[in-house]
Amino acid sequence: MIDHNKLQIIPAEKHDAEILTSIAFSAKRHWPYPESYFDIWQKELTITCDYIAANTVFKILCNGTVAGFYSIVHNTKEFCSGEVFVQKGFWLEHLFIRPEFQHQGIGRVLTDHAIQVAKSKGVDALLIFVDPYAKGFYAKIGADFLHDSKSSIPGRMIPVYRLKT
Repeated sequence: MIDHNKLQIIPAEKHDAEILTSIAFSAKRHWPYPESYFDIWQKELTITCDYIAANTVFKILCNGTVAGFYSIVHNTKEFCSGEVFVQKGFWLEHLFIRPEFQHQGIGRVLTDHAIQVAKSKGVDALLIFVDPYAKGFYAKIGADFLHDSKSSIPGRMIPVYRLKT
């Protein structure tokens, strides 16, 4: 088990884009999704230097290794991205943990940090498109199910949750 006293959460920097993208893909591949989904998710899961510069992105270090990250995005207006409707508000857009660091409390540490960051900015809740395999995690940390939404994968629905700060 990881000693949580040795975890360090710091802002991501532009040079972290490649490692964060790698973590996003490896975490998503932990689940039994067909490879064809990853072609569709290519843009969604790729973290760019511009993305890091434009949004709130934090990484978590465990003994100097980037174990995961999260991002908060502020959507100032509602829009459709493909078939997915995105409402305005603050979104916990990414929360990914390297597979070898999963199930050790790091996700909870990161969401607690995200809540504190959001609170410090006057945000009362974070909206989340939740991977169906992660519904139990978000329910466990107190997020409320709002509704199902179309996914970027045709014919697939994903839940939207709200996490109060």
